[in-house]
Amino acid sequence: MSSKLAAFLLGIVLFPIASFSQFRKYSNEFLNIGAGARGLAMGSAQVASVKDGTAGYWNPAGLVGVQDHPEVNLMHAEYFAGIGKYDFGSVAIPIQDNKRTIGISLLRFAVDDIPNTLFLVQPDGSVDYGSITSFSSADYAMLFSYAQKVVETEDKLVSFGVNAKVIHRKVGQFATAWGFGVDAGVQIHGKQWHLGLVAKDLTTTFNAWAFKFTEKEKQVLYLTKNDIPVRSTELTSPRLTFGGGYDFKFSPSFSLLAEANLDFTFDGKRNTVISSNTVSVDPHMGLEASIKDVFFIRAGVTNFQKGLSDGDTLNQKKVWIYQPSLGAGVKIKNVTLDYAYSNLANQSNPLYTHIFSLRFTLVKRVKE
Repeated sequence: MSSKLAAFLLGIVLFPIASFSQFRKYSNEFLNIGAGARGLAMGSAQVASVKDGTAGYWNPAGLVGVQDHPEVNLMHAEYFAGIGKYDFGSVAIPIQDNKRTIGISLLRFAVDDIPNTLFLVQPDGSVDYGSITSFSSADYAMLFSYAQKVVETEDKLVSFGVNAKVIHRKVGQFATAWGFGVDAGVQIHGKQWHLGLVAKDLTTTFNAWAFKFTEKEKQVLYLTKNDIPVRSTELTSPRLTFGGGYDFKFSPSFSLLAEANLDFTFDGKRNTVISSNTVSVDPHMGLEASIKDVFFIRAGVTNFQKGLSDGDTLNQKKVWIYQPSLGAGVKIKNVTLDYAYSNLANQSNPLYTHIFSLRFTLVKRVKE
């Protein structure tokens, strides 16, 4: 690979963050992947029914579902044949007689071992493979969550929650960013129905980028006609998600939860079911069958888009495509193991990913 091509590829990595103080349609997109195999198996339809430690991600109001004992959630997933790695971890702690819950969540999405071949070709035209180094492009987010019950009766539970989030992004030694944002949500539960609303990036989340290049790197970028960014600010506009769910009780040992969510974005026209310059709407739908609250089977569908038909050689016919998912789970005492099989592309051009997550309830042993 020539130094010119390497500089071009590096420019592609940095281009999305090199603009000065503007809203970006897909800013901080790693925060929209999801958290926990349960939610991903259900097509990310979680806003109304989530009630475990992953609620810090989906809807902080759901953290009040963590009762009596602290809870730990862990998840790992790999995308694009292991090139991209995504990890999630959270701790939720109930306080004040289960009326309030605090939580901390950590997310990391990274592409590691990216070859840096800027100096592969020397000024005299010779190739120096020893000059190849590697770097990582990693995104981190930490969510500090607080949830509280507002109304609690025999027939109804109302709760609200908030997140303060800190974002750190790093592209090798070339670029770093720090960002801050706020999320807020509410949940309302009846005996069998559930409603939820969450506003992410409520106050507009920003990332302040700083760039650092050596004089030698600047020279290569300049000679290959790449911009050399100095500083920029990236803004993420608010996103609203509304959801509703219902528990169908078929017997004391078998039930079926159905949930549907709608994402509302306000950063311009997107390729979604409802698309306009003012607002775009993206639906998610999920099902969860529960057997004795021990075994779980899940399915979901999300990411509806219009794309070109695979069989259309003229690239003129557009069809609706979507992202399906399946999953299962098992709960043994205070440990729950969940699995999701998710398609990152669409039904006709699949890129499947296996996702595992663990949930631990930290129960103290009683001394005899």
